[in-house]
Amino acid sequence: MGRRRAALGPAAVVAALVAAVAVWRVRSRDAAVHRRTRLARNASLARVGGTTAAGYAAHRARRVFAAAERREELDRSFELRTAEQVVATLGNLKGALMKVGQIASYLDQGLPEHVRTALAQLQADAPPMSEELVESALRAELGAGPAELFAEWDPTPIAAASIGQVHRAITRDGRPVAVKVQYPGVDDAIRNDLANADAVFGAMTLLYPGLDPEPIVRELRERIEEELDYRMEAAHQQRFADHYRGHPTIHVPDVLPELSTGRVLTSELSDGVRFDEMLSWSTEERNLAAETIYRYAFGSIYRLGVFNGDPHPGNYLFAPGGRVTFLDYGLVKRFTESDLDGFEQLIQAVVVDPDPGRFRAVVDRLGIVPAAAPISDADVFEYFTHFYEFVRLDGPSTIDDAYASLIVRHMFDATGPYGHVMRAINVPPSFVVIQRINLGLYAIFGQIGATANWRRIAEELWRFTDGPPSTPMGEAIAEWERRRGPTALGTFGPVEDRSVAGD
Repeated sequence: MGRRRAALGPAAVVAALVAAVAVWRVRSRDAAVHRRTRLARNASLARVGGTTAAGYAAHRARRVFAAAERREELDRSFELRTAEQVVATLGNLKGALMKVGQIASYLDQGLPEHVRTALAQLQADAPPMSEELVESALRAELGAGPAELFAEWDPTPIAAASIGQVHRAITRDGRPVAVKVQYPGVDDAIRNDLANADAVFGAMTLLYPGLDPEPIVRELRERIEEELDYRMEAAHQQRFADHYRGHPTIHVPDVLPELSTGRVLTSELSDGVRFDEMLSWSTEERNLAAETIYRYAFGSIYRLGVFNGDPHPGNYLFAPGGRVTFLDYGLVKRFTESDLDGFEQLIQAVVVDPDPGRFRAVVDRLGIVPAAAPISDADVFEYFTHFYEFVRLDGPSTIDDAYASLIVRHMFDATGPYGHVMRAINVPPSFVVIQRINLGLYAIFGQIGATANWRRIAEELWRFTDGPPSTPMGEAIAEWERRRGPTALGTFGPVEDRSVAGD
């Protein structure tokens, strides 16, 4: 009974979260919804929370009089119905709230499988906008409709997500491309959402009393404002494409600037299978895919000083041999040398030469846990050690569902043994986006069941170790790097110096 009650929680929590942030006003995909009053839009958000709460009360009443087998059937039906209600509401509303659903779909491995399957629709298959609206958006941005701009155009989107949807096309000179079109009005809607972000993130101080929400809100506003500007995204994407050109396993599509604007982004069309299909591959192939994702995420941080901050399954295309195409460059964080030095000091104090006292001094200096907080160095060290556990071991280790789920619970369980540490934690701006690694990337690895000697791979990427290649992929990358020559951190540079059409 206790385990089943716990299983009911996640779907209900997602729905409750939708109701709790009903002040976030997100517009839908068509003009009729755009004309709704603020009250009506908010009501659509609150409705799913209220419906779920009422449904749960009725469900518990039915459960009391049901036999054991019937109880399990009722539980499954309620969980799936709740998830479908959330998907329908968030998928149609688009924007910021849909991102909540996307994160929930892969974040918590504790969700029942059928619930996660329903929520997974939000990763790449949200309800699309009409053909007429797509054409009007293209005319507004590029001065012509799809029939005039392209030799061929597929009106059925290959992906429809929180800010825009993607169509296949062939250019007039015969190049297959992917054309991302932003939902009309979603930029204004999300900016309205962000105006209320102070209140939403201010509520996090109930869980983390030591948290200063102001820099978090400021950081998220800056990143999301950038995500709305496809010119910025195009510049980020092209820089990644230029840097990783010719890489043995990492591929980033080139941008077509002549067919890109602030609300339209045209890139080369890439081949590959989606995440769910890759999960059916052999253990060896899954591990190669995970190694590439790991090298891309952490190699970009430590070698380029940047992080593509939206790791979710819909942003990858896979091919055998560990080849991964990385999509979506709306949320990119650039780190300063000081930021990188701080990350490396943490790693040295918790992984390379573990020292609780030195680690406590580093987290104090970085503004994470103040030295004055009445918490022992050992407790602070033990709380944060969990996030580094798989790179502390010099040997093969597996990031499985249990580990990924434990990370989430470890971070948010204020009733656990480290609740007193959590209550003292602050999140400096440079750590806001990078936490997506803890909350997203490891969840993806958990589904893959990724196994490797992560310590040796990490030592290849850390600047202060610069270890030798530890895998065949590492050897191939080392050869590619030798042929390409050294790349200085500064060459990634400020994005403002590269323009695309529409500037």
